[in-house]
Amino acid sequence: MSIPFAAPFGATAPVVPMPSRPRLITRRYEIDALDGSGDAVFRELIAPANARFESAFNGFARGTLIATPTGRRAIEDLRPGDLVETEEFGPQPVQWIGHMTLEPGQPLPDPAQARLSRLPLDSHGVGRPSADLLVGPGARLLHRPAVLNTDGEAAQVYTPVSQFTDGETVVEIAPLHPVDMYHLCLPKHATIRAGGLPFESFHPGYALESTMGPNALALFLALFPHIDHPSDFGLLAHPRMSRAQLEALEDAA
Repeated sequence: MSIPFAAPFGATAPVVPMPSRPRLITRRYEIDALDGSGDAVFRELIAPANARFESAFNGFARGTLIATPTGRRAIEDLRPGDLVETEEFGPQPVQWIGHMTLEPGQPLPDPAQARLSRLPLDSHGVGRPSADLLVGPGARLLHRPAVLNTDGEAAQVYTPVSQFTDGETVVEIAPLHPVDMYHLCLPKHATIRAGGLPFESFHPGYALESTMGPNALALFLALFPHIDHPSDFGLLAHPRMSRAQLEALEDAA
C-alpha cells in the first residue's frame, strides 16, 4: 500500500507548480451594421485573435472595389444599407461591415493569419482582377472545378484564395506595414464582385455550435447585431470545397 507524502511537522510542503494556460491573444474589431430592427449599430469589441473570429474581418484589403448598381465603390466607403451587386439575388443591401487592422509582427495563434494573397492585374483573365487585388485568409473565390462537371457544366464552389497560391496568379505576401481589412455580410449569403472577381460574402459556416464553446459562441454572435442564433446566417449560396478535397476527387476519377 502506498503512503501519501506528508511533510514533517513544522516543515513546508513542496509547492507543485500548476500548468500555465496559454495566453489569450486578442485584437480590436469594429462593426458597422443594421440590427434586426433595421437600426444602425456601431461597435468596437475586444475578442480573440484566432482564425474563427478573424475570418469575419480579414476578407478584403482597404481599396478593394466592390460592384454596386451605381458602379464600383471602395469597400471602406460602403455603409450598412448600401446596395451591392450579387450573382444570385441581384442588388442586395449591406447588412454588416467588419473591420480590423492587420499589424505586422503581432503574435497570432497561426502564422497563416498574418499572410495575405495578392492577385495581380489580369492574372485570371482580362479585367480579372481589374487592378492588383489584395485579399486575406477570409476570402473565398467562386469557381467551377472541371472535376465537378457532371452534365456539361461544372458546379460552382467556394475555395479559400490562399489555397490557389502559385507565385503567379496568386502570390502570398507578408505585409510590412499595417493593412486595414474588411468583410461584408448580406441578408442572404451570396456572391459579390470584388475587383471584377466573384467572392462570397461572409458566412461562418454550419459548424459554429460544434466548434466553439458557449462563451466563445456568445462573444462571436455579439459581433453580429442582426443574428440571434447561428441558424440566422441562413444557407450557403454554394458549397465550400478545399483544394485538397478537389484533388482527392481528381485522383479518384
